[in-house]
Amino acid sequence: MSNSNGWSMKFDLDLRLEDFAVSIARIVDRMPNTRAGNYISGQLIKSGFSPLFNYGEAQSAESRSDFVHKLKIITKELRET
Repeated sequence: MSNSNGWSMKFDLDLRLEDFAVSIARIVDRMPNTRAGNYISGQLIKSGFSPLFNYGEAQSAESRSDFVHKLKIITKELRET
C-alpha cells in the first residue's frame, strides 16, 4: 500500500516496533560517553526495546483483557521513550 507521496506504508506492528528498536539502538550508539549520556542511553534502551518484547507477549495473551493490558504497557513505554 502507498500513501499520497507514493511511499510504501507498513501496517505490521511487529515490524514497525522492530524498526523502532533498531532506530533507538542507532541513537544510543551515538550518545556521548558521559554520565548523563550513559544514564539516558540506558533508559532509552530499556523503554525503546520494551514495546517490541511486550508485543510478543501480547500475541500470547490469555484473554482479551490481558491483551489490552499488554498493549497499554507498550503505549506507556513508547511515551516514555
